[in-house]
Amino acid sequence: MAKPSALTTHVLDTAAGLPVQGVKVELWRLEASGLVKVTERLTNADGRTDSPLLTPDDFVAGSYELRFHIGAHFGGAGFLDVVPIAVKLQVGQGHYHVPLLCSPWSYATYRGS
Repeated sequence: MAKPSALTTHVLDTAAGLPVQGVKVELWRLEASGLVKVTERLTNADGRTDSPLLTPDDFVAGSYELRFHIGAHFGGAGFLDVVPIAVKLQVGQGHYHVPLLCSPWSYATYRGS
């Protein structure tokens, strides 16, 4: 039996060692006509969105792009503004969690749990 799939994220400021509140996170799906915006959320005090970007009920397999608008968090003092992360989501792979670890000058991501 296939595991239900969903997509969540969170944002951590590695320079400050804290979660980042108020970051706009956009989710876009790549379709034949181009990128289509699926949803947009803001991170909460824990650096997470209050609800998943994709729930098992609205999950569609495909290629996606998450866009993290982190420039405002760093007050324009850093190098990064909008960080795009392209991911391929497949049915039956369970929960996808894509955290963003960032500083004003760099970022990293991984598939979390």
